[in-house]
Amino acid sequence: DTAVGTKGAAFSGGQKQILAIARALIRNPRVPLLDQAASNLDSETERSVQAVFERTGRGRAMLVVAHRLATVQNADVIFVTGDRKVFETGNLLR
Repeated sequence: DTAVGTKGAAFSGGQKQILAIARALIRNPRVPLLDQAASNLDSETERSVQAVFERTGRGRAMLVVAHRLATVQNADVIFVTGDRKVFETGNLLR
């Protein structure tokens, strides 16, 4: 038994984020929407989470919203947006 506090107050922001990611992926949605899914994670944990995204995302679409390029570095398609416009489309391999 682990005390997590009222509404998970004893969890760090990163721990809450990992739990939310796990809950989302366990439900096996057709198209997971991950909005700033790694914003509270340290770089080592973010790499681990990216590996999970790559395994669970094989053969299906995933929509990932991120401010950090490292979060989407392995994406098939990256859209750079701002001011309600798409400025660039591509990936880091092309």
